[in-house]
Amino acid sequence: MQIRDERDEDAAAISRITTAAFAGAPYSSGTEARIVEALRQAGALTLSLVATSDDGEIVGHVAFSPVEIDRTPSRWYGLGPVSVSPDLQRQGIGGALIREGLARLAALNADGCVLLGDPAYYSRFGYVSDPALTYGGEPSPHFQRLVLTGEPPKGDVNYHPAFDVA
Repeated sequence: MQIRDERDEDAAAISRITTAAFAGAPYSSGTEARIVEALRQAGALTLSLVATSDDGEIVGHVAFSPVEIDRTPSRWYGLGPVSVSPDLQRQGIGGALIREGLARLAALNADGCVLLGDPAYYSRFGYVSDPALTYGGEPSPHFQRLVLTGEPPKGDVNYHPAFDVA
């Protein structure tokens, strides 16, 4: 497996994998592929990485985009969506994409990264729930942060408007 930056010609494959990865998931909004496309169209994909098989087929994708804290731009980013072809899930591809993305965020001097997801899964990367950092004005054990540098922020996080696609 190789991890590389998304290329223009990867958009359709990313959409297919993202749709398939979230199909039937009880926590899915069904809009994950459209979110990635809207982020791409808005120029808001800070990082868009794909995992490819040995034959070059795209088998996974992860997106990182800027977030605001208390409606103020920050050096914090949101992770997601992350998707892996359903037949290849639970083989470490998603974790490899996340680790590579976090390393690249650190190289960009990002202060940290937030996500909405399963604490049991994301804690392995160092994510923690912090009641001082909220999403939608409410603390949640599923809303988590990872400090890359500096102090943990306080306030309410807003994702890019692309996340509001219907």
